[in-house]
Amino acid sequence: MKAYERLLRYAAYDTQSDHHSTSYPSTAKQWVLLETLKDELLGLGLKAEMDQYGYVIGTLPGNAGAAVPTVALIAHVDTSPDASGAHVKPRIVKRYDGRPIVLDAVKNIVLDPAVFPWLRDNVGHDLIVTDGSTLLGADDKAGVAEIMTAVERLVADPSIKHGTVKIVFTPDEEVGQGTTHLSVKAVGADFGYTLDGSKVGEIAYENFNAAGVTAVFTGKSVHPGSAKKKMLNSIRLAAEFDALLPLSDRPELTEKYEGFNHPTELHGTCEKTTAEYIVRNHDVTRFERQKQDFRNAAAYLNQKYGDGTCALDIREQYQNMRTLLEHRMEIVEFALGAIRKNGLEPIVEPIRGGTDGARLTYMGLPCPNLGTGGYNYHGPYEYASINEMDQAVDVILTLLTDIAASTRS
Repeated sequence: MKAYERLLRYAAYDTQSDHHSTSYPSTAKQWVLLETLKDELLGLGLKAEMDQYGYVIGTLPGNAGAAVPTVALIAHVDTSPDASGAHVKPRIVKRYDGRPIVLDAVKNIVLDPAVFPWLRDNVGHDLIVTDGSTLLGADDKAGVAEIMTAVERLVADPSIKHGTVKIVFTPDEEVGQGTTHLSVKAVGADFGYTLDGSKVGEIAYENFNAAGVTAVFTGKSVHPGSAKKKMLNSIRLAAEFDALLPLSDRPELTEKYEGFNHPTELHGTCEKTTAEYIVRNHDVTRFERQKQDFRNAAAYLNQKYGDGTCALDIREQYQNMRTLLEHRMEIVEFALGAIRKNGLEPIVEPIRGGTDGARLTYMGLPCPNLGTGGYNYHGPYEYASINEMDQAVDVILTLLTDIAASTRS
């Protein structure tokens, strides 16, 4: 089976995760695809188990000698809470001609290269697109599909030499909890690769340092007819707080290595309002400065309006994996070589986000991130290149054989 055929099948599963859930996985519907993947691995003759947290770990024994490192291939099954993942209706655009693709004519949802210029790199490719009402789920079901397809090919062709391969499928990556209960010891790999990037040929080994911020504003609710010099509207406090943060740190004004502060939720009444933010930066010093900006804004409001006006909670989420991976660059070099051997020029760029691999690296399992051929994640403009998905499978196979050959030589 081709990787894109698997993606089409997996896209039918609604696996959207939930920021507000207290269960793990955060949504019961993720279990369905995870169970399916476990059964598929068993059907290919692999040992595979799913634990109490939903982690699926499969093992393909090596055929290239005991000295070859064990490599983990990792992808997440959940899709973003930012857009619906229910009743996905993908369609294939054959031999894309470079013109705008109308996804929904009524709502005027158009996949336009004038807005998404990387579409021009996909001219001549077969593309999988949405109908404009949901996301596609290529993040990260494209990675799941490519791993499964690579494993199927390894099983079918024993002449392809490789070490032991661990296949790991995780829930809840999109809500920052993909590795919360994952045991590196249970994975049992020397290092790994997450398949969770975009353009095939990408190799990323640095990501944001990340924190989440909750700011709770307490006002004074008084009838608006008699509110003069009495009311303190917490919604306006939230607006004042946001205005105190540097304008230059807004994500819509940043790119590449520039960090940002991003408000993700706001809900409240005159008396009480809660604002949620994510804070991101590749540079640790600048990251600390951003967190201090939040503390300074809260202190200002508390001084201006009284103690307890703004209660702030800052939570560390993940760290930049480059700090550790720069001491294990042979793992990156294996990927660079595999990409080049498949006729691609490696694209080395920082991740403006995070992956399961970022946390796993700090947990003792170094994990750079590779591209899958999916684009425009988290919304109805998401699409995947079938051609690039095929290339991603070839990169995986080359990577595993090169690691085995390097160890044996």
